[in-house]
Amino acid sequence: MNHKELEEGNQLALDFDKISKIVHNGVNVVPVVVQDQKTKDVLILAYTNLEALQYTLQNNIVAFWSTSRNELWKKGETSGNRLKLIEVRVNCEQNSLLYLVELEGTGSCHTLDSRGKFRHSCYYRKIEKERLEKIAGVE
Repeated sequence: MNHKELEEGNQLALDFDKISKIVHNGVNVVPVVVQDQKTKDVLILAYTNLEALQYTLQNNIVAFWSTSRNELWKKGETSGNRLKLIEVRVNCEQNSLLYLVELEGTGSCHTLDSRGKFRHSCYYRKIEKERLEKIAGVE
C-alpha cells in the first residue's frame, strides 16, 4: 500500500510492527501524546528521545525523534505548523508523556484535507465495519 492509500484510503492496515521496528533500530524513545490545550483534541502520537525532549523544554517548541528517519524532527520547521509547548505531563510509570500545546499554524497533521489545508489533527478517520471512514466535521 502506498502512502496516498494509507493516509487517504478506507482500507484498514494498522502497523502492528511499529514498536518492534523501533526496537530493532535500537532507538531509546518514549511515546508522546500531543493534545491541543484549548480544544482538548488529540493531535499526534509521536516519539521523543532525550535530545528531542531537551530541545522541546529549552525552546518551548515541540520536537520529536523521527523513528522512520532516525533524526530530530522539529515540528513545523518546513510546514510552519509549530506546536508551542504549554506543559509536559508524565504518566505514572514514566514511560510516556503528554504534551499540552498551542497550535501555531493551520494544522498539526502533515496530510492535507480536501481544500488543500493541513488537517488540525492526525485523527481524522474512524473504524466503521473494519474499514476506515472520514469523520464528518474533522476534515
